Amino acid sequence: MHKAPPGYGSALPFLALATMGSHNFAHKDPFMSKIRIAFIGAGNMAASLIGGLRAQGVDAALICASAPGAETRERIAKDHGIKVFADNADAINGADVVVLAVKPQMMKSVCQALKSNLEPHQLIVSVAAGITCASLTQWLGEQPVVRCMPNTPSLLRQGASGLYATDKVTAEQRDQAEQLLSAVGLAVWVEQEKHMNAVTAVSGSGPAYFFLMMEAMTAAGVKLGLPKDVAEKLTLQTALGSALIATGSDVDAGELRRRVASPGGTTEAAIKAFQAGGFEALVKTALTAADHRAAELAEQLGK
Repeated sequence: MHKAPPGYGSALPFLALATMGSHNFAHKDPFMSKIRIAFIGAGNMAASLIGGLRAQGVDAALICASAPGAETRERIAKDHGIKVFADNADAINGADVVVLAVKPQMMKSVCQALKSNLEPHQLIVSVAAGITCASLTQWLGEQPVVRCMPNTPSLLRQGASGLYATDKVTAEQRDQAEQLLSAVGLAVWVEQEKHMNAVTAVSGSGPAYFFLMMEAMTAAGVKLGLPKDVAEKLTLQTALGSALIATGSDVDAGELRRRVASPGGTTEAAIKAFQAGGFEALVKTALTAADHRAAELAEQLGK
């Protein structure tokens, strides 16, 4: 293990793969080794969650999935060794946790078709963006519901997910939902559902903000005379290294920035230019726009 630079906290995993699965519960006797989980939908997010659970040692016999396409079913069964179904009702039979991993536009019809087949104790975990607990309750009835907002790095088990639970969710079911999402990265709870819009703005949409910054830095490097491939490699590795320093540090990002920006140096000159251009205010405006749009979409999808 490499040691961190002075002032940057404890030892850091400098290789990206070293952090894979770092948020899992493999060191505990996980609930996930005892309960049956049914995935409704077998797309990329479902496949990532299933892969994360299997990597933690969850028995394939405890996991199943349903999907309308035969090719999708064959792929998920081959990749993970789980049982698959064409009929959603067959998949949820005997399940303790039902993970809704279908497209938001399909959620209403899928839920309404499932309603009569659900048992009162079955925990519903939704990973569909923009679908509120009120909508899920309207379509499914009075089930315990956990609403989740994962992001695209979850596909590499490096995600960040926000979770919200309704009052019907027990403490044990909260643990189950948290361990499920922890299979693909960090899982954090919010206590008010309205804050799921903020989760969407910060982490749900967040990867695109960093991609935009990397795109802009690469373009600026080219403008300054670097070959595009060199500018791109430098930018990507700098982003990765900076993220690893931040996640392994015991101080916040502001302090890390100040430690890098020596008085009168090149970094300070760049930071001053960012701030003169209103960088922080622009970020706030952008995230507020995402928050508002998330609320609008939730209202539209709930109709």
